[in-house]
Amino acid sequence: MERLILKLTEKHVLYTTSFAIRLALVAYGDYQDRTMAVKYTDIDYHVFTDAARFITEGQSPYNRSTYRYTPLLAWLLTPNIYLSMVFGKILFIVCDVLSGLLIYRILCLRGLGSERSLVTARRVSSLWLLNPLPMGVSSRGNAESVMAALVLGTLLCLEGRCLMRASILYGLSVHMKIYPVTYALPIALSLRTPETRAENTERWQWRRFIRFIGSFLNTELFLFASVAGGVFCMLTALFYYMYGWQFLYETYLYHLTRRDIRHNFSPYFYMLYLTADGAWSQWLGLAAFLPQLILLLVASWAFHPDLAFSCFLHTAIFVSFNKVCTSQYFLWYLCLLPVVIPHLSLSLNQGVGLLLLWFAGQVILFFVLHLNTTSDMHRIIAHYKLHRD
Repeated sequence: MERLILKLTEKHVLYTTSFAIRLALVAYGDYQDRTMAVKYTDIDYHVFTDAARFITEGQSPYNRSTYRYTPLLAWLLTPNIYLSMVFGKILFIVCDVLSGLLIYRILCLRGLGSERSLVTARRVSSLWLLNPLPMGVSSRGNAESVMAALVLGTLLCLEGRCLMRASILYGLSVHMKIYPVTYALPIALSLRTPETRAENTERWQWRRFIRFIGSFLNTELFLFASVAGGVFCMLTALFYYMYGWQFLYETYLYHLTRRDIRHNFSPYFYMLYLTADGAWSQWLGLAAFLPQLILLLVASWAFHPDLAFSCFLHTAIFVSFNKVCTSQYFLWYLCLLPVVIPHLSLSLNQGVGLLLLWFAGQVILFFVLHLNTTSDMHRIIAHYKLHRD
């Protein structure tokens, strides 16, 4: 068994195997879609493709109802129309495998670069590359692997102090989906000028505060903020010019007021379900952002010296306390988990125990949601039969 694991985690074998498995899943998905009633391909993939088709016809991608993503994604998938429907899935599985490679490179920069540690780095990166969850999500046509590659690419460039590349990737990732904007504070804290120790007297407290504010005024932070902000603003301005207010609303503003009281792993889903028709429903939805904000601020200050761990915590907090949380949201922080695992002080038993609790929580909540949806369906059917009779 040890020999098999060692062979699988050899660099070329690991990446070739992980890509081949994903490619086989894409092929199987095509077979299942053609021959079975239950489809393998994610419904979102059809939404992406329909939006891309509207673009090839010179129309807005938002003519496709439920398309609530940046137009850039639809533009990337126009080969679905010109070449083959499978193009987008190939793109997503390539980004998925690329994410595994980026994890490996980050681990090497974070202290696993020696000859003996390289084996550990490959084994840890295999937690993503051979993980059935990202395999299934990317091969079904979900675009989360693109975000994983962008976020991991940003972290890799920051770890290697390639600030220009990091800022471009960060601006692009925030444009694609808004959640990486929460990384702005820990990134700023990590790039500020280190402070010197000062006397702990009341007279020096004001000077210490002024020095703290002044520590953010340096070339590195200015470069990162200006380039990342410039990339985000240019893309936003371009698509606003092309598609108008609908682009801003569907891509960003809609998610501030979005409420999903079905198929939702959020801790707020039942509260929002019970108050869906209430006068305070909208305000309760906005108030749900407050615990997120407080926890993100505390995590930024406490853990910013380890940027990768801070970003992992930020993503886990954002997902766990969001008003809407579906299964693919878990990939937002699972792609960062292998980066921080070697620096955690958990034993194997503790890690397995936490993993089992995580799965158990999902299964229980999914069962509750299923019962809730089934009971609603029964009421709808009974109502229909009553009116028909």
